[in-house]
Amino acid sequence: MKQKEENNRIVITVLGEDKVGIVAKMTTVLADYEANIIDISQTLLQDLFSMIMLVDISDIDISLEELQAKLEAAGKELELEVMAQHEDIFRYMHRV
Repeated sequence: MKQKEENNRIVITVLGEDKVGIVAKMTTVLADYEANIIDISQTLLQDLFSMIMLVDISDIDISLEELQAKLEAAGKELELEVMAQHEDIFRYMHRV
């Protein structure tokens, strides 16, 4: 199912203990479903890994809910907390 909305960007946040393969696992899920990473930032604070990605989902071939579930499942495999939400919701929740 192709997404057809105009503003089809999501923000993905990943948090957890630093370990090998986090970026590879998350980006593989996105690539598998034709999602395009627009921007990515990651930080390591001692042993805490954090990553934020801005992702264009205009061409994904599954629903946003299915993509969220796939990302969360991949995160659980690495004991990470993963949240994917529409960019508008993210901006609304984090405005000052």
